[in-house]
Amino acid sequence: MLNGTLSKFYNPSENLVIDEVIVSFKGRVSFTQYIHKKCRYFGIKIFKLCDLTGYTYDMKVYVRKDRQRTAQHLTAIHAIVTKLTRKTEGRGHKLYMENLFSSPELYDDLAKKQIYCCGTFRLKMRVMPKDIAPKIIKLKSGDIHVRTSADLTAIFWQDKTDICMLTNIHNAPVEVIFCNEGGKATKLQTVMDYNHHMVYVDKSDRMAKLLHQLVYIQVDKKKKKCSFIC
Repeated sequence: MLNGTLSKFYNPSENLVIDEVIVSFKGRVSFTQYIHKKCRYFGIKIFKLCDLTGYTYDMKVYVRKDRQRTAQHLTAIHAIVTKLTRKTEGRGHKLYMENLFSSPELYDDLAKKQIYCCGTFRLKMRVMPKDIAPKIIKLKSGDIHVRTSADLTAIFWQDKTDICMLTNIHNAPVEVIFCNEGGKATKLQTVMDYNHHMVYVDKSDRMAKLLHQLVYIQVDKKKKKCSFIC
């Protein structure tokens, strides 16, 4: 009911972000999760699709793997992203995501539905080019290596750490040294766009936290009743 209402009265912006969040929950359920990178370690995992205003256009509570979609030769993550973006198909939206979700198969699948993607990726993925792995090539600050396949571009760029980007939104950059006069690496346009749009989920979390602070429970000890005050 909530997902139907969220998408019924609102049209999202062109740029969207998908990410996982942890909602604190102290009750007893069998599907609590632990993510050490999140500010809230334990709770209920939710996959969210947000736009630039921080509005949650669609979401999915992670309970267990979608065995039905996985049986159709899709990974569980692929199935989740496909389900969250089903209401935005055919509109030319641009989707940004972390390396948890990125894969060439997902990008090609969404591109057929006019949803174009950009995000980081993991070099350990089986289908990614092996000749740009850190053990194969040694890059200095600002060095870049690019591999393309049709409209899909894989970028391996050296900043303070190794940056691996996968996109079918941006044009393939030229393999030159991206450094300023001081010798420090200058960010690629692909990286700047990714950093700019990925904050949408953080904005959504702040809005949800603010709403939680505005609504609280006042307990009347004499009457032993609870009243909600906003």
